[in-house]
Amino acid sequence: MTLLTRRRFSAGLATAMVAMPSIARAQAYPSRPVRFVLPFAAGGVADITSRLAADKLGDKLGQRLVVENQPGPGGIAAARSVTTATPDGHTLALLTNGTAISVALYKSLPFDPVKDFAMISALGTFDLVFATNAESSFKTLGDFIKVAREKPGTLNVGTINVGGTQNLGAELFKSTANLDFQIVPYRGTPEIIVALLRNDIQLMVDFYAPMKGGLTDGKLRPVGTSGLARASYLPNVPTVAEAVPGYEVTSWNGLAAPAGTPAPIIDRLNALMREILVIPEVKARYAEFGVEAQASSPAELKARLEADIKKWSAVIEKAGIPKQ
Repeated sequence: MTLLTRRRFSAGLATAMVAMPSIARAQAYPSRPVRFVLPFAAGGVADITSRLAADKLGDKLGQRLVVENQPGPGGIAAARSVTTATPDGHTLALLTNGTAISVALYKSLPFDPVKDFAMISALGTFDLVFATNAESSFKTLGDFIKVAREKPGTLNVGTINVGGTQNLGAELFKSTANLDFQIVPYRGTPEIIVALLRNDIQLMVDFYAPMKGGLTDGKLRPVGTSGLARASYLPNVPTVAEAVPGYEVTSWNGLAAPAGTPAPIIDRLNALMREILVIPEVKARYAEFGVEAQASSPAELKARLEADIKKWSAVIEKAGIPKQ
C-alpha cells in the first residue's frame, strides 16, 4: 500500500467512524413515544389532518406519536417547546405559512424558524377561497373588480383577524389588483358569512373547510381560489390569478424537528412521509378539508418558508400593519 493510498484509507475510515454514532442513533430510533407539537388548539383543520398523519407515522415507526396542542400568539410557545428539546427525533413540530407570517409580523421572536428547525417534509397545501353572496350581482371576481374600480372605497371584504393568512391574502389581492376597498376583520368565519348574507360585505376570503357548509348549501358563490392551479375540490372555479395576473397564495403545513437532529433520522422521516401522503385514505381525508396531501424534500420546505417570510414581510409593510 502506497503512502497516498494509506492516507486515503485513513481519511475514509475516520469519516466512517464519525458517522457511526449518528447512524446507530437512527437505527435505534425511535426508542420511545414521539412528541408532535402543534401551535394550534384541538379540533381545527391543522389539528385533524396532523393527527391523521401522526397516526400513520406512528404505525410505521412502531411508536406512538403523542400530539400536543400548544396554541399561542405567533406560535411562540410551541416553537420554544420544540427548539429547546433534545435533537434526537423524539420531538417534532408542525410548521405552517403562519410561521412565516409570524416572522414578518413580530418585531422579534425568541426563535428563528429557518435556523432553529431542521425541515423534514411538507404535509399538504391549501388555498384561500374568494366568495360572494349567491344572491348578489357579483357573479364572478371580475364583476367585483369592475365595481371596485368604478366606485373606489365603497366595497367591503371580510376576513378573520388582522395579520392572519386570510387577511393578508385580501391585502395582497388589493395591492396586486390595485384596488381600493375596505378590509373588515371579524372574529370567526360564521360572523363573516352572516355579514356577507346581510350584504354588509360584498366578498369574503377564507379557507375552504369553514366555508364548506355555505358553499354546499348554495348560500355562498365561490368566485376564485388563490393557488396557481384550480383547486381539485372546486374544479370549475377559476383562480384569482385568471383575473389578477401574478396573484398567488398557497398555504401549507410541514413537519420539522429541532436543528441538529441527525440527518439519517430526517431522511427516514422524510421517506415515511412520502409513503403516508400518497395513501388513498389520507389523500381523501385531507381533500375533505380542502387540503392536498403533498410531501416535499427538506430543502423544498425550507425554500418555501424563506420565500413566504419575504413575501408576507412586503405585504405587511405595504398594508401598514403595525408590528407586534
